[in-house]
Formats: sequence, structure tokens, C-alpha cells
Amino acid sequence: MMAQPMFDRFYYGGDWNPEQWDESVWIKDIRMLEDAGINEATINVFSWAQLQPSEDEYDFSTLDRIVKLLVDHHFGIVLATSTAAIPAWMARRHPDVMYTDFEGRRHKFGDRHNPCPNSPTFKTYAPRLAGKLAERYADTPGLVAWHVSNEYGAYCYCDNCRDAWIEWLKSKYGTIEALNKAWYTHFWGHTIYDWDDIVVPNALSDEWEPGCATLSCAAIDYRRFMSTSITRCFTDERAAIREFDKTTPITTNLMSVFMDIDYFQLGKELDVVSWDSYPRYDFPASAVAMRHDLMRGVGGGKPFMLMEQTPSQQNWQPYNSLKRPGQMRVMSYQAVAHGADTVQFFQLRRSIGGTERFHGAVISHADTENTRVFREVSQLGAELKEYGKEYMGGHVESQAAIMFDWESYWAMYYSSGPSVLLKYVDQIHHYYAALYRRNIQVDIIPSTTPSDQLAKYRVVLAPALLMVKPGVPDAIESYVRSGGRFVATTMSGIADENDQVILGGYPGAFRELVGSWGEELDALPPERPVGVHLENGGDVTGSIVAELIHPVTSNVLATYTTDFYAGTAAVTVNTVGSGKAYYVGTHLDENGMDWFADVLVRDAALETIETPHDVEVRVRDYDDGRRLVFVLNNGPETQTVNLPERLSGTSVFDGSRIAGLFDIEPYGLRVIRL
Repeated sequence: MMAQPMFDRFYYGGDWNPEQWDESVWIKDIRMLEDAGINEATINVFSWAQLQPSEDEYDFSTLDRIVKLLVDHHFGIVLATSTAAIPAWMARRHPDVMYTDFEGRRHKFGDRHNPCPNSPTFKTYAPRLAGKLAERYADTPGLVAWHVSNEYGAYCYCDNCRDAWIEWLKSKYGTIEALNKAWYTHFWGHTIYDWDDIVVPNALSDEWEPGCATLSCAAIDYRRFMSTSITRCFTDERAAIREFDKTTPITTNLMSVFMDIDYFQLGKELDVVSWDSYPRYDFPASAVAMRHDLMRGVGGGKPFMLMEQTPSQQNWQPYNSLKRPGQMRVMSYQAVAHGADTVQFFQLRRSIGGTERFHGAVISHADTENTRVFREVSQLGAELKEYGKEYMGGHVESQAAIMFDWESYWAMYYSSGPSVLLKYVDQIHHYYAALYRRNIQVDIIPSTTPSDQLAKYRVVLAPALLMVKPGVPDAIESYVRSGGRFVATTMSGIADENDQVILGGYPGAFRELVGSWGEELDALPPERPVGVHLENGGDVTGSIVAELIHPVTSNVLATYTTDFYAGTAAVTVNTVGSGKAYYVGTHLDENGMDWFADVLVRDAALETIETPHDVEVRVRDYDDGRRLVFVLNNGPETQTVNLPERLSGTSVFDGSRIAGLFDIEPYGLRVIRL
């Protein structure tokens, strides 16, 4: 894979909102930010009300002064279009612009993600503003990227959306008969006679509460439609910008595993993927790593922007714990190790009012450089100024891939059974974490990846790939027959693209490939796990579900030891051509997952790196032949690392030799040139 730096330097900065402050504060901010090594500012994110105070009036005077100040101080500029928060006059004069929520209530002015994506008003004014900004600022020195809207997400259920959805359905299905067949409308007498019978699936109709839909395909179709509508909002603004700026990258900030938008769809439209990383205090490092890899995958494997993270704490989580000393630095380097070519924060200065006034910032309410956070930001800034250019443009070579499918995510959300504990992202992470513990680099890819692209991976896993699109089973079978290793799990392959169950036993579309079929799924309450006996003689437990599996052409690798299905298969493997397909019927505990990961390691000859808990090793490769090794201690205790000779080299920071055994301090790291 070829990868090139998108920017001329490593940008280190984040969201700056000087319009909230007197101009005397701006100069102070610039001085302090320069002292911290900050060289980029993301501006104009929520300024629509200031930029357009009335229907036909635009006022760029404040933004002009902000831009000039940044240009004079040689900052990189990420310029947002401000279209995430509409001005009050627009809501008053054009109520169609306000979204209607899941409960059927048309919202008033307020909140932040308030526009209806199918509002004629919004579709007129948002691209117009984006175009005016591009016309005015396209040639600005230091313009790094255009930032369209902010954290897209709000669904709408208004009449405009209903009308647009019906047109979308007509285009997709053509006839009422085809729609009835896809939606399985004979269930509960839901036959549609006329397009006018269709209503949006919300609390007033067929989705009586979130995640509970009478017709899951109808609810999934609405999500497909909404994801497409939101993507169109982005492309409308992109087109307006491109009239005046043909080259500057255009992005919008994503939110990792956010359910409501198919990021593989939206990601195709972005010149560079950018995303906002806000893990909870109790997130394992593997969960953060998985999200970095997902965002890299959404961007087709290219370097991405870490558009937002906090230097200290969030303000909107139940427990907004501080990052411990050194933790912000190692988390920033974790992003770089997984493919980030920028490190940015929300926010550069803490506001004194509004809902985010307690969200962490480079400049805190203490308003001084004499703070722990400012010193840590400055240390990282000095390092990135010295070495950041060397990190940029690297790609990540992975031995394994995990399929992530937003439509299966939605289907799992609407699945009435078998267990409330069976959650899509948790299943993805469960398998990712087992590989992560062995420092096996993973690409996260769409389920529609063709077989010739699958061929570069030694192992491909599809945890809970519930809905299978046409062509996917054939691509996977071709991959396996050619020597690949494939892993299906409970809830993989059981339904077609309309979320209708494939008959003949689970895992449906993959039944012949795995050489087994599932008869029943037992939901296991937390207090009732099931025993599992492994082929090597070990015993572990399964939880959440236990699938009753019948091997046909497969071999049994693990069996249940408790309940009425004791002695039946829990894990199987089937040889197909020169490859193998595995089927896992329960949620194995950590010991069980370590056993299964080791089975894959031996079978697929995966290279592993043994490290203590909390320590990860990642490698970025560069087109000029360089390789950088990142050794990260994501935990609060000193750890001893025994680095394999193949990864030994010299420190980027001081040129010292790093090889064999060495201690790595809490939240410490090493960056090694090979």
C-alpha cells in the first residue's frame, strides 16, 4: 500500500473559538499556544450566527481578523463551514430547517445538531455559506483543510424526510410488491397497498421504542436513507467549496463507532478521514486502538487526522476523570502509531460559559502556562516539532482483517433476541482484543471487500456479520479456497440484505463454508455461563450465548461441558481448498479467546510479539523503505519489555540503541528507527 503525507508538516493544535472572547485575549492565546508548540487552529466551527446575522446579510469581519492573526503567526488553519448550528433567525423564519425527533416532536431553536438534512432551507443556505467561505478564504496561506459541519449525527422524522424517503424507496424497489417482499410485510398484517401508506419508523409508528421495530428491514432502510441524506449534506457543501478551491483537502470529523451513519459510505467522500477520540476512563487501550484502526479503514488505509481529543478530561461522560501524568502523550502517540498524521485537541482555550466550560483545554480556567496540562502539551509540542515530520505518511501493514459492517450493526440493534448482552461493537472488540494482546496488527475493512483484496490477509474475521450482502459469501469462499483463514461467529451470516433469515441452519450464508450448522441459540444470563472444553485439554467458560452446533464436514475444536448440550460442539474448523473456515458458537472468556487466537497464530503462521499487559507494539512502514516501531506503555505501572531482534534499532529521540530487555515507565513510550 502506498501512503504519502497529506500535509507539509505535522500539525499540532485543535479547536479555537476566539469569537467567544475579547480580542485582547486572542493575542495572549497566540503567545501561549506558540509557547506550547501549537502550530494549527481549527476555527469557525459554530459561527454561522455571527457570519450570517440575517437572510441576505453576511459579515466576515471578525473571521477576517482571526484568519489574519493566524496567518501572521504562521499557523496552519483548518477552516470549518459552521453549518452544524443554524442561526436563530433561520429557525424562526423557516421552521422546516428544524429536525423532528424520534418522538415526532418538531424542535425549536437550540441544541447543536439541529438541522433537518432534507430541509429545502438547509439545502439552500448551508452550501451557499460554504461557497462564500471558500470564495473568500481559498487562497489563505496555511489553509490546511476545510472542515464541513461538525460531528454529523441528527436523524429527522419530519414530512420532508418522509417524502424524500418514499422517493428513495421508489428508486430502490420500483414497485410496492418488491417493497412488501423485502420488508416481509405479511408479518402482523403490515401489507403496504400504496406509497402513501408508508410512514417513517419512529415512536409514533413501527419503532415503538428505540431498537424495537416491527419490520426490521423498514427501520434499516430508513437508516440507509438517513445515512445517504447526511452524506449528501456533506457532498453539497464540498461541491460549493470546490467551485473556488480545487485542491485543499475537505473533511468532516467522525466519531469512531457512531451507529447512525455508515462511515464506509461517508468516508468515500472525504479527502482525508478525521475523527474525535474520547474514550471513557475505563476503556482498555485495545478499545481505543480498535477505533483508530476502524477510522484508518474508513479512509481506505490512508493516514488520518486525530481531529479532537482532550488534553485532560471530557465533560459529558458520567465520570470525567483526568488523564494521568503522561497519559495524554502516550495516547497521542498511540494514534500516530495506528496511522494519524496530526494530533489535535478540543479545545485550545476553555470557555467560561456554556455546556462545555468544564471540558479540558490546553489553556485552562487558571489562565496560565504554569499548569501540569500545559507543561505536558508543551513537551509533546516540542517532540512533534522536532520529529513529527518523520512520523507522517506511514502505512500500517496488517496480517489480519476484521470486517465491520454498519448494516449488521443496525440489524443487531433491531434484533429482538437472543440476548440484550449481544452487542455488535462489543463482539468486534472481543476478537480484536485477542489479536491486540499478541501485537498482531489489524485492518478493519468493509464486508464488501473483494476477494483479491482479502488475499493479502492471513486471517479474516467476521464477528456477528449478521446481514450478508450479495457477492460477499462468494468473495469469502474464494479467499478461503485460495488459502485464507476465515472466522465466523454466532450471528454471522444468518440473514440476507433485507434482514430475512436464511433457512437451513446458522450461520446461513456461511453454512457450507464452515461445514457446520447451528440448530438453536441458548441465551445465557450473566449468572449462568457454560463450560467449554478445549482440544488441548483446557477448560474455559462461554457466556451471552451458546449455539448448538452440528458438524458436517468440520472438525470439533471445543465442546460444551455443562447443561443439556454437554459434549456437543462449541468451536469447529472446516478445510476448504487450501484454506480453513472456523465457527465459534459462544462468547469465550479471555482465556478461551487467548486459546483461539493461538490456534489462528499457529494455523495462519501469524507473527506475534509478546509484551506485558498494557504494552503494545506497532509498526508504520514508509514508501522510502523506512520503518518506525512504536512501543507504548498504556498503563500506570513500569513494565519490562523484551523486544525481538527484528524490531531493534535506535531511538528517534536520542539515537540510543534499543534492543532486548528494557524497562518502560508508566505511560511511557519508545519510537525506534529500524
